[in-house]
Amino acid sequence: MKVLEVEGLHKSFPIRGGLLQREIGRVRAVQDVSFSIERGETLALVGESGCGKTTVSRCILRALPPTSGAIRFSPQDGTVVDLAPLSRRALRPLRRHIQMIFQDPYSSLNPRMLVGDIVAEPLAVNGVGSVEREARVRALLDLVGLPQSARTRFPHAFSGGQRQRIGIARALALDPRLVVADEPVSALDVSVQAQIINLLLDLQDRLGLSMLFVAHDLGVVRHVSDRVAVMYVGRIVEIAPTRSLYSRPRHPYTEALLAAVPKPDPELRDQAAAPRGEVADPANPPPGCAFHPRCPFAVDLCRTEVPKLRETTTGHMSACHRAEELTLTGVA
Repeated sequence: MKVLEVEGLHKSFPIRGGLLQREIGRVRAVQDVSFSIERGETLALVGESGCGKTTVSRCILRALPPTSGAIRFSPQDGTVVDLAPLSRRALRPLRRHIQMIFQDPYSSLNPRMLVGDIVAEPLAVNGVGSVEREARVRALLDLVGLPQSARTRFPHAFSGGQRQRIGIARALALDPRLVVADEPVSALDVSVQAQIINLLLDLQDRLGLSMLFVAHDLGVVRHVSDRVAVMYVGRIVEIAPTRSLYSRPRHPYTEALLAAVPKPDPELRDQAAAPRGEVADPANPPPGCAFHPRCPFAVDLCRTEVPKLRETTTGHMSACHRAEELTLTGVA
């Protein structure tokens, strides 16, 4: 069953200038984005900085109002609600079902609150009694691998990885149907990243979590996602099961991101490189495929016509005019 279905999502921002601050252009941050997440599935949304992936997540959370499109969410089996047109009042009872794990475990926790109060805050806001709150906080700390003594300590007493565990406990307090994880390990050391990813995998198995995992590093999402959606300049250019995308990518941009993943072999590390050229400007994207100025396989059609996202093999979709004819290597 689908927990979330995003269809035709658009989000643009005005560019203002002049003495009267009139609108002189638009930044098309998200253009015609569509995907779905099944119950118990993790979908990774990846791409370089500025590609629009965080804007997508904020629209789903309704921290930003979408310009157009549908965001169909199932707060419980048999119920589907389109979040896109809802008012703040109508959204209020639904927010408990969608929670967020933030990127920065340092700034996302109130330094003046005890950890027990931080984890209990969503419960208190939603009217859960004090006895139930206490029991739930204890259970959540056990769930994320923190000692019970953490309840009476402040966030500054903990390491970055431990703070992120506190953030995860807070996100799970209301037993949400969907968790949006916005680059939850990018601010952590590599060894700690592995611990948090393993924790998320364990929680997914134990709780049946549905998760949107936003990241820029394909090396990270490989181990935590069931499917991967790759974004470039506001559009999804490829979406596929994780194994299929890594072993046989169907878009040159995905191939370039995979080539940039650091290799564990010291002799191969120097081969990793980010995609050549600069990311296209979403306020003034090039005609045709936005990736064509950086693409070694671009032909005349790529420079004039925007490719549609279509199924190239079963379950594997690509927005590349040459998806069927190119042989891209991926990674083992």
